[in-house]
Amino acid sequence: MPKAFWFRKDLRLADHPALHELISSPTGAVVFATADQVGQPFNELSQIRQDSLTSSWYHLNQKLNGDLIVLKSPGDIVPFCREFGISEVTATQVFDTNGLRETSAVASDLAIADISLKLHWSNYAVNPGKILKNDGTPYKVFTPFYRAWSSFPKANAYIFEGRPNTIKIDDDLGVATIQIPEKASVVAGEDYAMQTLQRFTNFREGNYDWQRDRADIGGTSHLSHALSHGEIHPRTILQALGDSTGSEIFAKELAWREFYADVLYNNQDSLNGYLDPRFTQMAYSTNESDFDRWKSGNTGFPMVDAGMRQLLATGWMHNRVRMIVASFLVKDLHIEWTWGAKWFEENLSDFDPASNSHGWQWTAGCGTDASPYFRVFNPISQGLKFDPNGEYVRKYIPELKHLAGAKAHEPWLDAHGYSYGYVRQMVDHAAERLESLKRYESIKNQR
Repeated sequence: MPKAFWFRKDLRLADHPALHELISSPTGAVVFATADQVGQPFNELSQIRQDSLTSSWYHLNQKLNGDLIVLKSPGDIVPFCREFGISEVTATQVFDTNGLRETSAVASDLAIADISLKLHWSNYAVNPGKILKNDGTPYKVFTPFYRAWSSFPKANAYIFEGRPNTIKIDDDLGVATIQIPEKASVVAGEDYAMQTLQRFTNFREGNYDWQRDRADIGGTSHLSHALSHGEIHPRTILQALGDSTGSEIFAKELAWREFYADVLYNNQDSLNGYLDPRFTQMAYSTNESDFDRWKSGNTGFPMVDAGMRQLLATGWMHNRVRMIVASFLVKDLHIEWTWGAKWFEENLSDFDPASNSHGWQWTAGCGTDASPYFRVFNPISQGLKFDPNGEYVRKYIPELKHLAGAKAHEPWLDAHGYSYGYVRQMVDHAAERLESLKRYESIKNQR
């Protein structure tokens, strides 16, 4: 009876020992993925997110002799296995709230069908839940977690050599599937991920410590999509890094990703709930019109609007800008972070449950290692600092292209600033900052 490998957030061949064991064996293996995930139906994602996933499947399928099957949902796994006499399914572990729920449901269904499920490792350098303090409890602050994570033993990257021995399945299946496209709609895949890593180590790594916050110069690694889809393993990245200050800072960014995964694993309800329960008592706005203006990038604050338009246009947003737009939603518009987190989930091609939830909670002031609530990002000064020549703003806001240099961040100071239809500021930032602090005062001393 054949065995099968279930691809989840590990869409690659390189550095994938559990997969290698199956596709290197004489009997080979059936290989499949699932489109729907718990909490994330495929057809409810933005078109960019759908294109991102199908592109990853396309490139993986090319490496798997065209034998990859994409089932519609995890609920189709048992019927699929029964139809083709599959006796055993192997998969990589996932640790986020919905992923654990999905694993449990599939394992239960497979057990009833007398099909075994074997789980191996994860898409982290160190599995969530492994790093503990001396008293056996998880870390709640990043810096000591990072020290422990840095010294924690990590496996070496494993290179797969040879041609995968996969089993072809007839196209006419008795279960629902997603058609893999004949060509990729966006650039993705593990080969591109390795090229991106090479470009980063060659040209950006050494200056990453100061370039990473600049939205105008593209100084980030651009590996977040590949990490989210598992097109590259973080230990592969770590082994490629040098010993510059930029290298150390980038390793810390990878550790932040693993810290947030650890926090979510140890606090499963924090995917959509407040890690600091006091914040459930704060007064929030439910103004749908304000939310729509934020989503569409029409707030009247150029740095905020450029970020939101970048998201809609590309399915990605610079990390510094993510903090700026998040702060604006929560502390200028007083809308709950969960609204913004859901919008990011629907639209970010590099969506990661733990990083998304706890990145938002950091900015909102209610998460682990959170930014103090009184730290309210000024969207104007942040723009001037991290896009000093206005190039990022002009790229995504054509209504401001006529304003040279830093003037693009303050159109209200130019006589012709609004001549091409850019919107006026929807709020007074200084006033809303005070209002935000006032709301925090009402809950600050609650337990």
